[in-house]
Amino acid sequence: MLDSVNEIFEGAAAKYLSAVDADPARSNQHEIGGLPSVGFKSYLGAPGKSDRYHFPALMAYIKDEEDVELCQDMVTWYDARWRNPKRPPEYRLYYKSNPVTDLIQPTDFLLVAKKRDGSLLLLFSPASSSVEFQLRHLFGLSGVDQSFTSASMPSQTLILPIKMLLEDLGVRAFDVSEAQNDLDMLLARFPEKFPKTAEFSAVARDVADFDCIADPDNALIGWMEREEALFRAYERHVVSERLRSGFGAAGDDVDEFIAFSLSVQNRRKSRVGHAFENHLGFVFQQNRLPFEKGGGVRVTENKAKPDFLFPDFGAYHDPEYPKEKIFLLGAKTTCKDRWRQVLSEGDLLDRKFLATLEAGISSFQTDEMIAKNLQLVIPAAIHGSFSEAQKRWLYTMADFIKEVRKAAQ
Repeated sequence: MLDSVNEIFEGAAAKYLSAVDADPARSNQHEIGGLPSVGFKSYLGAPGKSDRYHFPALMAYIKDEEDVELCQDMVTWYDARWRNPKRPPEYRLYYKSNPVTDLIQPTDFLLVAKKRDGSLLLLFSPASSSVEFQLRHLFGLSGVDQSFTSASMPSQTLILPIKMLLEDLGVRAFDVSEAQNDLDMLLARFPEKFPKTAEFSAVARDVADFDCIADPDNALIGWMEREEALFRAYERHVVSERLRSGFGAAGDDVDEFIAFSLSVQNRRKSRVGHAFENHLGFVFQQNRLPFEKGGGVRVTENKAKPDFLFPDFGAYHDPEYPKEKIFLLGAKTTCKDRWRQVLSEGDLLDRKFLATLEAGISSFQTDEMIAKNLQLVIPAAIHGSFSEAQKRWLYTMADFIKEVRKAAQ
């Protein structure tokens, strides 16, 4: 089991980019300086005047509301004073221009992390974004400014949304070896193709024993994490078999390979959201909360289809039914800007709820949610990634269930 960031990374540091760092007209030839002051010489070495140390690197630009821009490349660690043998070394990290660096702006947040496999991770995001707060929580970073700050690398257990963020960045954060024991069972149940998400969710609940009545927050996180590990173990097997068999008659059909690759990516993106809804629905059923899911004729204004409506759509459309007894809950594994969709799904209700697994949402976003009368519902294990002020406002799953149950009495 991967328990902490220390098992994946040796060390990390972060800063906010200055104009000299980010402006192509002023930047020092795609170089990052200042890393030796935060311990990176021990991670990257001390090359001589004529030496160049090369490291594979994954670079990413991450914005809250957009897809991640990724780039794999080699970066070079060298002494910028190599022409002056009598001067002490000044080590810098050189990178080439690429689609990620084309996006960076002054004041952007930069994280540089050395992985235990010898590669580097260079992550950029807009300052004060939710992504920045998630990364700072993960690596233990405070007091970040325009000089590098060393990460404390806390030993706290990696929470599910952080693992999912790392996986999106190509960092293996799920220990699928734990799920390998269940792979034979999965292949026996689903030998031909990927099962429906509802079936996979049911398997995850079968092999992971949690009491969703006594502790719905822990159960929801536990089932989601177990399903993610099971899915990745099963996916690795299926994809490996497909790669070995080749694509097309000659085994090298590029178009067929691209189509297959896209199907894998699309399945990953859609599956996790459906899994979240599956487990939420099961938790509500076990806690005997009456609800309906949007779809078909079950709609509100403008044919909107809320993820969950308590107790049902009939009550929602009944002008005599007390509106304070009706609860609308959206479900999104990550919020980004999509949380605003929930606001328009039930015009008759002043207050709406949104269940999410996203960690460290910025105070700018949560302040806007409060202003819009949208209440976040987040499993208790994720609350630690929020500020103290935010924690006082957040609901746990247990809080939400208690409020719905009380209103139904």
